[in-house]
Amino acid sequence: MSELFLRTLRDDPADAEVPSHKLLIRAGYVRPIGPGLYSWLPLGLRVLRRIEKVVREEMEAIGAQEILFPALLPRAPYEATNRWTEYGDNLFRLQDRRKNDYLLGPTHEELFTLTVKGEYNSYKDFPLILFQIQTKYRDEARPRAGILRGREFLMKDSYSFDIDDGGLKNAYHAHREAYQKIFSRLDVNYVIVSAVSGAMGGSASEEFLAESEVGEDTFVRCLESGYAANVEAVVTHVPAALPIEGQAEAVVYDTPDAPTIATLVDWANGAGLPQFAGRTVTAADTLKNVLLKVREPGGEWELLAIGVPGDREIDDKRLGAALEPAEYALLDDADFAKHPFLVKGYVGPKALQANGVRYLIDPRVVDGTSWITGADEPNKHVVGLVAGRDFTADGTIEAAEVRDGDPSPDGAGELVSARGIEIGHIFQLGRKYTDAFSADVLGEDGKPVRLTMGSYGIGVSRLVAVLAEQHHDNLGLRWPASVSPFDLHLVIANKDDAARSGATDLARDLDRLGLDVLLDDRTASPGVKFKDAELLGVPWIVVVGRGWANGVLELRNRFTGETTELAVEGAATAIADALR
Repeated sequence: MSELFLRTLRDDPADAEVPSHKLLIRAGYVRPIGPGLYSWLPLGLRVLRRIEKVVREEMEAIGAQEILFPALLPRAPYEATNRWTEYGDNLFRLQDRRKNDYLLGPTHEELFTLTVKGEYNSYKDFPLILFQIQTKYRDEARPRAGILRGREFLMKDSYSFDIDDGGLKNAYHAHREAYQKIFSRLDVNYVIVSAVSGAMGGSASEEFLAESEVGEDTFVRCLESGYAANVEAVVTHVPAALPIEGQAEAVVYDTPDAPTIATLVDWANGAGLPQFAGRTVTAADTLKNVLLKVREPGGEWELLAIGVPGDREIDDKRLGAALEPAEYALLDDADFAKHPFLVKGYVGPKALQANGVRYLIDPRVVDGTSWITGADEPNKHVVGLVAGRDFTADGTIEAAEVRDGDPSPDGAGELVSARGIEIGHIFQLGRKYTDAFSADVLGEDGKPVRLTMGSYGIGVSRLVAVLAEQHHDNLGLRWPASVSPFDLHLVIANKDDAARSGATDLARDLDRLGLDVLLDDRTASPGVKFKDAELLGVPWIVVVGRGWANGVLELRNRFTGETTELAVEGAATAIADALR
């Protein structure tokens, strides 16, 4: 340690919000150099490389072959798949001195597809799995939480190529099992959830989420059945339709100063409405119509209205996933002024449909349900507007928030929510990219066969932060043995020359036994050394202290806090046995 390029810090960085960000900087694993950009110092790089090693071994175990593409990529392949536009502001775009367009790669489906097309032309060449571990770039609007959400990050991305859907399913399940082995070896506490594909395209999609309170992903699960899904992928349990016949006609009421759901409910409970005799009106009895403008990449803005029960908010992530790849924005006052039929606070389905506004509703708004909603005039609402009789939507949309207690889509029980950090994502892409580049090979019958693909990612650098989040205490980091920068931290806590010489000999003996040893030979005080050892988080700490003169040293387990005394004689072998 007297030679190691390392400086530990006693205080948390001022801008650090989450434990991993604080500890990785304090312990000298990484250093920030700009928003969302970090340098990897020796200890951090050792952890990163050990994670890479585990990922590489399990990928090779399923027959994947490693290649490496450049991070700087030409525009044309991404133009062919429309992702040059679809990625929007998240893409780093640049030009060379000849004004040719380039990007810093966020993901490499296009390049993998073109490479396979250029090299292989027969069904005999497949199945094929290729992977790389490479730096990716995304222009995050708000990089935060250290390396959990940065602009530059290391990722393993692999791609399977098959001649039929059966082969794709086999590759998908091989990756799924490989990921389970990887995360188990790394000692990550994770859950597999159903997900949406987003800009990646494709059909089947699952995410591997590390459970963490600081995670940006919300997922839900049913404890009775084991169902789990990212909130974007939750499919609403649709209630049965109700009979329309016999329901009272809709009636328009004056509702002064009731432009919000809360004020509307207050009015309804004081109006003596006959439909609600004997019970209290709640926000769930109202239909809230949210006005947006949407556009396809490069297209013109169009109006879109979304109807949800008034007790539900629109979930921004679910809405974004449902509209992908279109972008959207809430209407502002200028937009309302352009469309006088939209009476802010009093918008109802009838004016929307009369004026050709696309109207999508929450799946809970089934035929026969009766609602209190806007009457399209200032200070007026309609009571008893029945879906399927008085209005018909253009379709449904999964945009409303998912709550604890909602029925599970599999009907087995209720949903409960938790937070997680995405560490892996697997997709059955299908033929989106092979169609874009006409990636065909000759089939067994001599006719062209269009290849089908899978895409599988792991956030390698993000896993460093995830492990720091899941494995730390109030003293510092506590790395699992599989990723720790060293197997053993040997602390010389005795200034006696014989003790220092003996500790150095012990380090050499441990090295000969195949252990990676960090030797704290500094002249700092024992207290400083112990604090650094706890902060750095190597799972085993050996202390050569006052007991050395009596032929005794200490072996500490950083995870359990247990301390064992060992005889100096034969200590190297005893320590190696304990670590095994």
